[in-house]
Amino acid sequence: MKITRNTPEQLILSDTPWLIGIMLVLFILAFAGAGIGMLSQGGDLILPGLIFALVGGGMGALAFCLFVRRVQVILDRPGGSILIRRQSVFGYSRVEHRLADLSHAEVESTTSRSEGRTRTLFRPVLVLDGGMSAGRHPVVEAYTSGRGPQRLSDAINAWLPAAGPAKVDSRGHSA
Repeated sequence: MKITRNTPEQLILSDTPWLIGIMLVLFILAFAGAGIGMLSQGGDLILPGLIFALVGGGMGALAFCLFVRRVQVILDRPGGSILIRRQSVFGYSRVEHRLADLSHAEVESTTSRSEGRTRTLFRPVLVLDGGMSAGRHPVVEAYTSGRGPQRLSDAINAWLPAAGPAKVDSRGHSA
């Protein structure tokens, strides 16, 4: 996720996963193309070609549907709103909150254990302390490693109005 606009009036955070989308499309085309090539040769290659095209291409299509989603978060000072838009193959969602209800942003963490290794993953969350939407609202659904979530949280906290709630340390809360 990156900051696409940072003005006193508006802060826009956007995530469009072009790289993973392109890689998955190439994966689908490779398996479907190889399967169709096998089908066109006929004979004993019809069944393997069909399986190769449908299973390989189908797994790529399923991964595309599950993992490729566009997220945009707009903090709009003149409109007094926070707009979170998500779009995927399955549809579009839009959630709106009042900017006045936003206390701060922070980083949420989770620990993952796999094959004897422990990893800590992070995601930025918006903390709303008032209104009907009071609570913690993840900016993105997935946790990730690296400094990206901290950078986004810091940018949101720096953008918040000086007259607003006291700034907080955005470095951590475990899920």
